[in-house]
Amino acid sequence: MPRKTLLSWSSGKDSAWALHLLRQNPDVDVTGLFCTVNAAFDRVAMHGVRRELLLQQAEAVGLPVQVLEIPWPCSNDDYAAVMSAFVDQARRDGVECFAFGDLFLEDIRRYREERLAGTGIEAVFPLWGIPTAELAQTMVTGGLQARVTCLDPRQLPTVFAGRAFDAEFLRDLPSGVDPCGENGEFHTFAHNGPMFHQPVPLTVGETVERDGFVFTDLRPLPKSDDRHD
Repeated sequence: MPRKTLLSWSSGKDSAWALHLLRQNPDVDVTGLFCTVNAAFDRVAMHGVRRELLLQQAEAVGLPVQVLEIPWPCSNDDYAAVMSAFVDQARRDGVECFAFGDLFLEDIRRYREERLAGTGIEAVFPLWGIPTAELAQTMVTGGLQARVTCLDPRQLPTVFAGRAFDAEFLRDLPSGVDPCGENGEFHTFAHNGPMFHQPVPLTVGETVERDGFVFTDLRPLPKSDDRHD
């Protein structure tokens, strides 16, 4: 029997591609997504994506999303308490696996595995170990469409904010920047691709700097409006 799985959903390209791969695995049944949202700003943590857009995205991939609200600022203890309660509920619901879109950061993987140790829920990493240059190219050629919603200006110039994650973007990345942004250089919002039943209509808004990061606001469009970036 396929294992009942929830996917940690950042709204970005990596979690979207993880969903694509998981759906090709007959031993896995992805029944839903979960995503942390900054309660103060009502946006996806770190990515800065509006909750409304997150909900439209989940509908477009055909899965329910559990929104986990975290405070701002959020301490490690605050985050752990929210996740612990969610894990307890997931276990009661018969969830067997949590899937994550992590690529190569050993400390992050270890943290996730330690938090789930003894809960009866296994941590799985469908993208783990894939060379990020190869993975980024595969995403682009495979039809994934995404935009940069947040970047760290200490690692990537501000002019990359709001850009489409495409072949031109990958060619323009400065040397030393991970093509998937795994070191925190940038974060994205995925809005179309093979894991979507329909694209998420959106428009690109203003770019601002806040708390040392640069955010580009993506705004949802009415579903009847067929314009989308």
